[in-house]
Amino acid sequence: MKRRFPPEIAVALLLLGAAGGGAAFVVLFFAYPDTQLLGATLGLALAAIAGALITGARRVVRQETAVEERPELVHEHVVAEVDAQLREGVEGVSRRRLIGIAAGCAGCTLAAAVVVPVTTLGPAVGDRIVDTPWRPGRRVVDTKGRPITVDDVPEKTLVTGLPELADRKELGAPIVLVRVAPGELEPAAGREDWDVEGIVAYSKICTHAACAVSLYRVPTYEPTSEREALVCPCHYSTFDPARGAKVLFGPAGRPLPQLPLTAGPGGDLRAAGGFSGPIGPAWSNVRRSQ
Repeated sequence: MKRRFPPEIAVALLLLGAAGGGAAFVVLFFAYPDTQLLGATLGLALAAIAGALITGARRVVRQETAVEERPELVHEHVVAEVDAQLREGVEGVSRRRLIGIAAGCAGCTLAAAVVVPVTTLGPAVGDRIVDTPWRPGRRVVDTKGRPITVDDVPEKTLVTGLPELADRKELGAPIVLVRVAPGELEPAAGREDWDVEGIVAYSKICTHAACAVSLYRVPTYEPTSEREALVCPCHYSTFDPARGAKVLFGPAGRPLPQLPLTAGPGGDLRAAGGFSGPIGPAWSNVRRSQ
């Protein structure tokens, strides 16, 4: 007669397989975060858990349905009798300790597989929202490393600037330069000398979801678009460059941080200091006044 494979061992192996899948997910998440591999390991872990539950319910736990009318449990000896009968429900299940250990391992690793990704939500920017590569005197260059001069920034457009001799991939590196028409500039208090001949500079990182501000709205008729504005194409946050990049429209939580400018001997634009505030998104849609 062919010997049956013990169902308790099958349940334990499935639970240990789920534990292995959860552990593999956590390791891959840090070592090699490939989306397909992460999905495969987590999927196998959940499938193993489902298999363990099905096998345990059908082949390990005793299958019995009994209906019996009982009076109200008012006597201690009756309560004790019922308690004893309930305990009999797990009789016949061997290797309970093995199953319990395997279930504990599976539970811990799957919990880690859920908690670890949650803890990494949001960009890990650290101090980069405050510590940027812009320093007083650092020249503004274009994407080819050429210095940007006052004459290189015409009206009715935006120019992308980068810090000279610095890592261009840093979150606080890119800026947008725009020339505001004479008489239109209304600087915030304390920023009266932050422009050069009407040219102002702001962080290129949108304060909504950290997209790149790459459009410049130039109105052709009123009243639909009364003012020229910087626009983020992701969610259409719109900023007024003439008024400290104040939010005119969209979900952005605060104005774009402004970078003070000065001009060198040859008319090349340079930073006169750091940004007016932290760059990047204003989380939780917090709106801050000017």
